[in-house]
Amino acid sequence: MIAFIARRLVGAIPTLILISLFVFTLQKLLPGDPILAMAGEERDPAVIALLHEKYHLDQPIPIQYIRWVGGLLQGDFGMSLRTEQPVTTLVASKLPVTLELAALALIIALAIGIPAGIIAALRKGTALDYGANIVALSGISIPHFWLGILLIMLFSVKLKWLPASGFVPLFDDPVQNFKTLILPAFVVGVGLAGTLMRHTRGAMLSVLGTDYVRTARAKGLMPRSVVLKHAFRNALMPIVTLTTLLFGEMLGGAVLTEQVFSIPGFGKMIVDAVFNRDYAVVQGVVLCVAVGFVLLNLLADVLYRVINPRLRTAS
Repeated sequence: MIAFIARRLVGAIPTLILISLFVFTLQKLLPGDPILAMAGEERDPAVIALLHEKYHLDQPIPIQYIRWVGGLLQGDFGMSLRTEQPVTTLVASKLPVTLELAALALIIALAIGIPAGIIAALRKGTALDYGANIVALSGISIPHFWLGILLIMLFSVKLKWLPASGFVPLFDDPVQNFKTLILPAFVVGVGLAGTLMRHTRGAMLSVLGTDYVRTARAKGLMPRSVVLKHAFRNALMPIVTLTTLLFGEMLGGAVLTEQVFSIPGFGKMIVDAVFNRDYAVVQGVVLCVAVGFVLLNLLADVLYRVINPRLRTAS
């Protein structure tokens, strides 16, 4: 297993290099100069030249890229052009917030989507199946910002059970932290639950018709054992793949939800950095998301081998 993980990590290096080169080059080709905004209204040429030299923007793009990669190898993601803070510090302050939101949303999605998908597959063609599909499609179709506003109006304004916005760190107040995250996590989790339900239903339907499931039923095994031990375990492969990809998407895709609930997370920082043309922050954030996807795909491959012993034997 260790050798397999090492091979996958080495194989991911070219992918990360291509992603960094692609993002760095495209960003430099965009029109406009962020230094002009930093130089003030007068835009003194001497100040502009000094700022270009300070941030090494007066050098050719290949040299800038090499300097940036050299800093990455030393753990230095550069400095923000707007706040003049290290990008590493900004990422370290925002990423845990989004990770916590994504983890809670994923728990909600798994708790709703997988049982609903299994029930819909076992009751194919019944009212339960149609009802689960309608709810799943509704969860996928409803815009996050609209659902978030409705939940704020109900639970915050009318019932006054939960705060409408804001964020409290976990270690400062765990209870208040949960109260500030449960609504945005539910908003994100409902959409993910619909997607998980549809994929779980499809995977279960393809497995329930196989010979080994029919044989298990013919042997007189308990229905719960047939469904969970024989059918669901073999249907887990596409579900694991989808779950890891959905978690990766949430790292940078929960922008609207974070805006509605004023969550100071990773997605909001990405949007602000793009609008402000903060090159160093955008580059660092995109690279972190890319690394996250690589690690999540590696986690999925490891889980495949845990779920299916035949893959361990083949490797």
